[in-house]
Amino acid sequence: MTPFFVPDNFQVYLQTERRYSQHTVDAYLLDVRQFMEFAGINTEEGLKEVDYQLIRSWIVHLHEANYDNKSINRKLATLRTFFKFQLKSGKIEKNPAVKVTGPKQQKKLPAFAKQSDLEPESLDVLFTDDFGGVRDRLMLEMFYQTGIRLSELINLTEENVGPAAIKVLGKRNKERLIPISENLTKLINQFKLLKNSNLFKNKELFCLNNGKKVYPKFVYGKINYYLSLATSLDVKSPHVLRHTFATHMLNNGAGLETLKDILGHSSLAATQVYTHNSFAQLTHIYSSAHPRGHKNQ
Repeated sequence: MTPFFVPDNFQVYLQTERRYSQHTVDAYLLDVRQFMEFAGINTEEGLKEVDYQLIRSWIVHLHEANYDNKSINRKLATLRTFFKFQLKSGKIEKNPAVKVTGPKQQKKLPAFAKQSDLEPESLDVLFTDDFGGVRDRLMLEMFYQTGIRLSELINLTEENVGPAAIKVLGKRNKERLIPISENLTKLINQFKLLKNSNLFKNKELFCLNNGKKVYPKFVYGKINYYLSLATSLDVKSPHVLRHTFATHMLNNGAGLETLKDILGHSSLAATQVYTHNSFAQLTHIYSSAHPRGHKNQ
């Protein structure tokens, strides 16, 4: 039996021009082979016979084979890349995947920690008072109290930390000021004293035990560890603390415009995802507090 057709130059394109990892290249090639098998194509000439209706039929086939929407959309994205490359190479006259839209994916609400899990008395027992313990506590509190991103925390300099606010360089090099609490300021000053006693002179606020700048894997690992102790979350990352900050702010009366500015979002659309979690909280409060809200009445 003739093997189903996948051009060798497509693999070279993925490896050299797109610079994908071998794992990603293998996944792309598997998706293309799967489509070729469905379409019965085993020659280069057969590519010209593919139209958008055939691709849509394949999507229906995948759906009936119990592939989830996320997997189907990934495979469709592979075909778009594949046929775009064939069009560029002059092997076909039009891209049949352009007109095809994938199934809608259900958006997952951002995970967040409960407010009670992050109360000071709940966290106090988790951290030591030495250099590493104070630094780790400060990293967690900085994420939770300001909502900054991982990259923003790593690049935060001592110069940009004031007594009442921090200056953050966000995406597209946009600067923003984020107010900080008195207790966070005290924790920052405590950590600075420990840095000075160790004679660490780096400009970044956060550093390793040897004075070198912290890096993403280190910060992620620390936050993951402490959130594992403090919460029952399935996902435990710095970004979860950003979600937690935003959700708790809305639940306690912050406006969307204010939250948008603090988070450094370019539009309200990105901020509005947190209103779903906030509404869930309001629904719970209503059900508990209103006389007509109790289900068993």
